[in-house]
Amino acid sequence: MSNTMKTLAIAGAMTAALGAHATTATAEGAKEKCYGVSLAGQNDCKAGAGTTCAGSSTVDYQGNAWTLVDKGTCAEIDLPDMADGTARQGSLEELNRDLPS
Repeated sequence: MSNTMKTLAIAGAMTAALGAHATTATAEGAKEKCYGVSLAGQNDCKAGAGTTCAGSSTVDYQGNAWTLVDKGTCAEIDLPDMADGTARQGSLEELNRDLPS
């Protein structure tokens, strides 16, 4: 699967998840913060120092920006590999990913 197809699949899944979150009441604890899975400008909140909150991430998969996902699914979210070929996934903790300058 090409990186473009993976990105589109992730974007579609995240859009569906965010839409479901916005339209249904969720039980306490049914969602969790997942760092490093948001596309640029599509994080739910926190995108590092100097940013305001939702929609403030500046690059895809920014390590310090989170999105709410279904509890227990964060670490299972597969993302396009990094430039060096290293696989990456979502994290329940803030990630120290180098951002492009």
